[in-house]
Amino acid sequence: MYRKKGKFTGEGVIPYSGEGSTVTIEGAAVCTQTGCAYTGNEAVAYAAKQCNVDVVSAYPITPQTIIVERFSEYVANGEVDTKFLAVESEHSAMSACVGASLGGARVFTSTASQGLALMHEVLYLASGLRCPIVMAVVNRALSAPINIHGDQSDMMGSRDCGWIQLFAENAQESYDLTIQAFKIAEDKGVHLPVSVNLDGFTVSHATESMKACADEDVHKFLPPRESLFKVDPTTPISVGGMALPEYYYEFKRQQEEALQLSKLFVNRVGKEYGKMTGRRYGYLRTYGLEDADAAVISLGSTCGNVRSVARTLRAKGKKVGAIKLWMYRPFPREELFSAIKDLKALAVMDRAISFGAPQGALCSDIAATLLNTGSDIKILNMIYGLGGRDIPPSTINTVFTDTLRAAKTGKVKERINYLDVRE
Repeated sequence: MYRKKGKFTGEGVIPYSGEGSTVTIEGAAVCTQTGCAYTGNEAVAYAAKQCNVDVVSAYPITPQTIIVERFSEYVANGEVDTKFLAVESEHSAMSACVGASLGGARVFTSTASQGLALMHEVLYLASGLRCPIVMAVVNRALSAPINIHGDQSDMMGSRDCGWIQLFAENAQESYDLTIQAFKIAEDKGVHLPVSVNLDGFTVSHATESMKACADEDVHKFLPPRESLFKVDPTTPISVGGMALPEYYYEFKRQQEEALQLSKLFVNRVGKEYGKMTGRRYGYLRTYGLEDADAAVISLGSTCGNVRSVARTLRAKGKKVGAIKLWMYRPFPREELFSAIKDLKALAVMDRAISFGAPQGALCSDIAATLLNTGSDIKILNMIYGLGGRDIPPSTINTVFTDTLRAAKTGKVKERINYLDVRE
C-alpha cells in the first residue's frame, strides 16, 4: 500500500485539459448529480450534511458563521441525526471535537481568523491524538487592526500543527473537498485531522453554480466511520498521557511519518472521487506547463484569475503557465518539482506575510523543495491581497511580465514584491 522511500510515481499532478475545471475520466460520473447554486459556505454545510456527521461543535465567527448556522437548521429541521454543541469559544469547540472524535464519532467544525488562533493550542491535541476531525477554515485576516475580509494569514499561522491542509478554489471544490476530507481523515492508514480552506467572502459568500451528488451516492462513497479505538468507560484506556524525554521524540517522529504517508491516501481518494463524479483531484493542477518558461503558483480563489490571465497571454504566444495547489500539507515536494523542473522562472503568490522571515510561507516551502536539486529556477515572491484587497487581472499580468523577464535575463530584481500596496 505504501510507496517505497525515494520512489516517485508522478501521480497527483493533474493538467488542465480545456476551459473547464473537470477532467474526463473513463468510467466516471457514475453517481447522480444535481445542478444547483450555493455559496461556498452553503456548499460546505450541505456536504457535511450528506456525510452523516455525528457531532458538530462550533462557535460563530465571520465569515464562516453561515456554515454552522445552516447546519444547525438541518439539525433543527430533523434532516440530520447530529448532536450540535453550541459552545462558548473556538477553544471549547475544538476541545469538544477532540472528545467526540475519541469517542468514535464523525466530527465536523468550522472557524476563521481569530477563532482559529484561539483553537491553536487544541489543534496540536487533535493531530497528536490522531483524531480524524474535519474542519472548514474560511480564511480571513488576523487582527490587529480588525479586519473581517479574506487572506490566508490564519491558516499559514497554523501550517505546522500536524493537520492535512487542502485549499479550494470555488464553491464546487469546497463541496468536493469536504466530502473527500472525511474519507481521507478516517482511513485507518491516515487517522489525522483535515482542514478544508476557502477564501473569506470571495468563495464563502459568492453564489456559484455547482453539482451536488445524491445522498445515496455520498453514503456509498463514505460509509460509517470505523474507529481504530474509542474511549469507553467500561474498558478505560489512557489517552494523551505524559511522555517524558525518553519517549516524546519518538511519538512526534511517528506523527510526521503518518502525515507524510497521508499523501498516498489524498491521491487515492481524489481518484476514487473522480471516478464517481468526473471531477478528479490530487495534489496540484497545472495549466500550460508543457512548454512554459515562466509560471505562477497560488492557493485558493486566486488560482482561477491566474489561470485566466495565463490563458490570455498564451493566446498571444507567451510561454507561461499556472499551478494550483490543492494540498498544502503535507507539502507535495516531489510532485511539485516534477511539474516545475523545466521552468526558468516561477512567481509564488503568498496571501500572508511571514513576519521577519526571508520569504512568505508558500515561497519558503518551494525554495526548500528546490534546495539541493541543482535547479536554477528563478523564484519571485509576491505578497498580495492582505485584508481582502482585490488583485485585478492587470496586477496578475504584471506578475507574469516580471516572471518572464526573470526567465529571459536570469535575474530577479526584487526577491519579495508587495503587490498593489501604498509604500
